[in-house]
Amino acid sequence: MIQLDDWQQKVLDADGNLCLRSGRQVGKSTIVSMKAGEFALTHPKKVILVISATERQSYLLFEKILGYIYNTRKASIKSGKDRPTKHKIMLKNGSVIHCVPTGETGYGIRGFTIDMLIADEAAFIPEEVWEAVTPMLAVTKGDIILLSTPHGREGYFARCFQDDTYTQIHVSSEECPRINREFLAHEKLRMTRLQYSQEYLGEFCDELMQFFPDNLIKTCQTGKRVQFNSKNVYFLGVDVARMGGDECSFEIIDRTDRSKLRHVENITQVRNLITDTTRQIISLNKAWKFRRIYLDSGGMGVGVFDFLIEEPDVKRNLVSIDNASRSLTPSSEDKQKVKRLLKEDLYNNLLNLMERGEIELLDDAEVFQSLKSVQIEFTEKGNLRIFGRYTHIAEGLIRAAWCVKDKSLNLFVY
Repeated sequence: MIQLDDWQQKVLDADGNLCLRSGRQVGKSTIVSMKAGEFALTHPKKVILVISATERQSYLLFEKILGYIYNTRKASIKSGKDRPTKHKIMLKNGSVIHCVPTGETGYGIRGFTIDMLIADEAAFIPEEVWEAVTPMLAVTKGDIILLSTPHGREGYFARCFQDDTYTQIHVSSEECPRINREFLAHEKLRMTRLQYSQEYLGEFCDELMQFFPDNLIKTCQTGKRVQFNSKNVYFLGVDVARMGGDECSFEIIDRTDRSKLRHVENITQVRNLITDTTRQIISLNKAWKFRRIYLDSGGMGVGVFDFLIEEPDVKRNLVSIDNASRSLTPSSEDKQKVKRLLKEDLYNNLLNLMERGEIELLDDAEVFQSLKSVQIEFTEKGNLRIFGRYTHIAEGLIRAAWCVKDKSLNLFVY
């Protein structure tokens, strides 16, 4: 039996609706998975629904619930044709646990009647979803459990943390004995005050703003995935996973119609090695015959870049976009100004394309969530800082969308 923190014991003991606000990596999904598992095991013929904005996120918590039940009372799980699937756990006492992504509207999950609703990363679930899911509890008068790190002060999650019908629990990463103090000290130096407050202290921060408004993202998300067409012109934007812990993003844009970019494919891979990412780019280039491949050659991207410039079929189209460089730096030789890209330049280019209706994005929940997660703040020195939790797709998109500027800048093409 694991040793619980005091706040985790409060989560287990809480009755009724619960809103859990926390910093990163404190163990919130672990304790909620225990609470959900115990409820299902001790309450026959109940229906529990686990939701999150995307399938990938909802399945992470769902997997922990299955793991808890398997480790404590394996014999309670049905087997054979009723064995657990990616979206459903059926117990011998008649209780069922469902796991579904909400998407942008929650339309696909209407129709359930449930006894417990568990929403992981609730702050990132779009507002429209709650109109679809909360009526599921009307007949049963079941409980809602919300867990999340904050994402600004607006939205359903933030409102529930002020709602007297909820038990509210707040725990910061600094209160968690399992998190290394040196790691937190490093993160505090690396991040701005507001970013650290939100991500690790679990605070609602008024000063943080969402870069891409929800309505703007939805307006642009009218595209569908398509197959390669040899008559079209394609560009690839790549965000390389940092330290093997994030997701790699490969975003493909069709620029055949100069008046409107079309986002035609989004591929994400988890915990890629540098060699895996390199092979994926080479493989995609063979399939799509890219005009340009945009890659950040800083950070983890430098290893991928170094491999690719040795590949004859790739190096001619490879473009280094180092978004940590200064904006305009004069050349010492000819005194001409050579454009070096800032992260701000890349993000503003995509935002401008979206506002002018000059880009069509894939109608995909993960694309929506990644763009929604991008936040901005102004530092004490007045500089703009752009960051976010799930920005891997957004980072790939800002690079691919730079193809509209392809001929106007002296970039580093190899």
